Amino acid sequence: MKTATTTEKKTTAAKKPAVKTSTVKTAAPKGTVKAKSTAAEGLGELFKDSLKDIYWAEKALTKALPKMAKNATSTELISALEDHLAQTQEHVQRLESVFQSIGEKAVAKKCDAMDGLIKEGEGIMEETELGVVRDAGIIAASQKIEHYEIATYGTLAAFAKTLGHEEALELLVATLGEEKEADSLLSQIAESHINIDAAEEDSE
Repeated sequence: MKTATTTEKKTTAAKKPAVKTSTVKTAAPKGTVKAKSTAAEGLGELFKDSLKDIYWAEKALTKALPKMAKNATSTELISALEDHLAQTQEHVQRLESVFQSIGEKAVAKKCDAMDGLIKEGEGIMEETELGVVRDAGIIAASQKIEHYEIATYGTLAAFAKTLGHEEALELLVATLGEEKEADSLLSQIAESHINIDAAEEDSE
């Protein structure tokens, strides 16, 4: 009986059909949100999209803050809102510099979160009489806005650091610091007299 040589064994083994690997994609878990065709595919794209969001938000605030100031009665609060309006205008320009630093055109994309916060502030003014109670409501609405901005700029700064955008990082950190200062000032104004005076309205 003739046995196969080593060469014949190798040839036979080479002729065996390759086993096909499965190319079927695993189904997404139930409840997973389907991404849009324009969805960001990397941190760089997410960074740019987030910049467009906050750019819209800051521009919207330049229109909302004057209305808040006109509806406030506390001189301290009015001054704080007017000062922050000037800062917000600078923030818009600073964001334009951020876009420029990463080689992108400054484009605004509607920020649903800020749109909702501004509308909530308008609702608070409609539901309160002109005076100290409305002032307390305006501070509450303003601080919600500040907290959103603080979270956003903090995240953007982290993204910029990871992506190596040093100039953008410096600009974003500067704005983050100013947003924190504005929030702190609003807390001081509320706690120094406005909240106390508003509480006294309940006892009258």
